Amino acid sequence: MAIYDRRRRTNATYLALCYMAAIFGLSWLVVILATLFWQGMQGMSLAVFTQMTPPPGADGGLLNAIVGSLIMTILGVVIGTPLGMLAGTYMAEYGRYTKLTFVVRFINDILLSAPSIIVGLFVYEIMVARMGHFSGIAGAVALAVIVVPVVVRTTEDMLLLVPGPLREAASALGLPRNLVIGKVAYRAARAGLITGVLLAIARVSGETAPLLFTALNNQFFSTNLNAPMSSLPAVIFQFALSPYKEWQQLAWAGALIITFAVLALSIVARVLGAQRTAK
Repeated sequence: MAIYDRRRRTNATYLALCYMAAIFGLSWLVVILATLFWQGMQGMSLAVFTQMTPPPGADGGLLNAIVGSLIMTILGVVIGTPLGMLAGTYMAEYGRYTKLTFVVRFINDILLSAPSIIVGLFVYEIMVARMGHFSGIAGAVALAVIVVPVVVRTTEDMLLLVPGPLREAASALGLPRNLVIGKVAYRAARAGLITGVLLAIARVSGETAPLLFTALNNQFFSTNLNAPMSSLPAVIFQFALSPYKEWQQLAWAGALIITFAVLALSIVARVLGAQRTAK
């Protein structure tokens, strides 16, 4: 009995330590979110969504930064999603056991964990330095490079979860392999594929370093992809470091907008993931 009592005491001790660690981590998260919400709501107003970024000491908003972020994020997702889905489809359906798949999977895992500033430097070298100027298209390409590995991993994992008998039944009816993938495998994994895209959007929506090296920033409203373009993360970085109170309030408001956007995307991804699991 003594050994069982000792094991119960040990288990209770480690369980208490786990709870304490969880509470400690969650308490700091609550403090951060509460501070962000309090400071962000003080700078939130209709002008944030209708006016341009102001000069020092003046009132203004974040319209150009929000539009620039939306343009580059959407373009980056449009570029990166098809590439990621095609690569993930090949790895799961055509070359599951080939050496190329193992190499691509290894490189993809490295890209998933690589610092985003490395991606910014890479795109700066191959695009910005050769073009001779910063541009919105370079920022979109940098975001696309970040999107690709997320979509590749999600696509491969979701397609591998599709039961083999579904493919075999479709093939028995005479469907060629491309239609089996498009009509059966994709439909079965649709919720998971959409979840992967949403997670990729959430990942790139707050990236700052790649945009500083590629799109830089622009105080004025611009939709020209061949010129420097404003973005919400870059404006937050610039305004948060400034000594002007108006800029600091706008930085808090911009951070709150990004947080709510990422939270909304994460909730939608969780809901879709729960639906896929239930099915």
